[in-house]
Amino acid sequence: MTPEERIHALGIWQGPIDIVPITGGLTNRNYLVRDGAKRRVVRLGDDIPIHHINRQNELAASRAAHAAGISPAVIHHAPGALVLDFIEATPLSPDDVRRPETLARLIPLIRACHHDMARYFRGQALIFWVFHVIRDYVANLKAAGSPHAPLLDELLAKAERLEEAAGPFEIVFGHNDLLAANFLHDGRRLWLIDWDYAGFNTPLFDLGGLASNSEFSEEAERLMLETYFDRPLTGDLSRRYQAMKCASLLRETLWSMISEIHSTIDFDYAAYTAENLARFERAYRAFEQDH
Repeated sequence: MTPEERIHALGIWQGPIDIVPITGGLTNRNYLVRDGAKRRVVRLGDDIPIHHINRQNELAASRAAHAAGISPAVIHHAPGALVLDFIEATPLSPDDVRRPETLARLIPLIRACHHDMARYFRGQALIFWVFHVIRDYVANLKAAGSPHAPLLDELLAKAERLEEAAGPFEIVFGHNDLLAANFLHDGRRLWLIDWDYAGFNTPLFDLGGLASNSEFSEEAERLMLETYFDRPLTGDLSRRYQAMKCASLLRETLWSMISEIHSTIDFDYAAYTAENLARFERAYRAFEQDH
């Protein structure tokens, strides 16, 4: 069945529909569907165990995010399909996220995710523990005979050093994929979307991911951390944060290595792997020099 046939088969439409692909998804395929005067976003994607993606968890997180006032409403769901209300909005770019005035507006949204969503989440909840994900990715890459196999033992040893350095851990409900494009601006307010990886985690993983994904300067990182925690940055917090930022970059690198083998989406994963591996090694060297 084609994606268009799957969308028609949902059986929720009031008449003829117009379906337009939305570019950018790497773990699902997204479509804008016009149904008369209404517009909906349809996300098509099955469970991806190799990436720890569970669509029932994504559904529960999407509902909780809407209840917390930070994400659009869930209109319908079916196996492998999630239908969301469409918001007329523009995704942010890394340049947008780096602006101090934008960052000041993003922090309350991230805090709402971390501290409000758990009140609304229903059913079994997942934990997204980046160091477990890293270990699982390494095991799967070795089993698959990845061409990156000669690098894996050293990367795993670095991950173990980062896990030791990153504690003690506060636990919140994390988004765990804070790419700039997952923030939308509708002209009045900001929204946070795409809950594929949602689960309990340390807030420093989201903050490290936000900074690494949008390539923050040290000044922007300090502003983010001091705004989020509402206190001056200490050496202890800086150490734990830098360790989690490195872990975020390593996880992204291994995610891409796995995707080189398993993904069917047309994307240059090899180049993405090389880019993220270089960024991880730079961040890890800086972490070792500072700590």
